[in-house]
Amino acid sequence: MERGLLWLPLLAMFFWLAWQGSKEYQKVEAYRVWAEQFERAKYDIYSVLGQKGNSITWGKPTPKGPIKLETFSLVNVQEVSLLVDGKPVNIETPPEKGRSIELEFVFSESTDSVRVPFTEIPLAAEWGKYLQGTLEGLRSPANQ
Repeated sequence: MERGLLWLPLLAMFFWLAWQGSKEYQKVEAYRVWAEQFERAKYDIYSVLGQKGNSITWGKPTPKGPIKLETFSLVNVQEVSLLVDGKPVNIETPPEKGRSIELEFVFSESTDSVRVPFTEIPLAAEWGKYLQGTLEGLRSPANQ
C-alpha cells in the first residue's frame, strides 16, 4: 500500500502533463486554421502574427483561436525595430540571450507603437529583417 501512495503523485503529474499537452495542441490547431488566410504567419506561446499584403494582424493564442487581434497597415509604419529587454538592438547582429524579446512597430502619424512579443531572438530578427525589407519596398520610388 505504501508503494501505491508513492506512485500517486507521479500519476497525478502524468495526467496534468497530458492535459497541458492537449491544451497546447488545441492552440496550435486553432492557429493553423487561423493562419491559412495569411501569406506569412508565426506562432509561439506569447503571440500569433500574420501578414497579408501590407496588413499585419497579431494577437494572443488560445485553445479556441487567437484573441485580442489587432490589425494595422505597413503603409502607416515608420520603423520596425527589435527590442531585447526593452532596449533596441541591431537586427543584423542581435544578442544571443534576452528575457523580453519584441518587435516594435512605430507609426508615422502617431506617438503610439505596437510591440509584438516573441520567444526567440533569431525568429524575431528574421521577421524584423523581412518586414524592414517590405517597408523599404513600399517607400521605393518605383512604388510611389
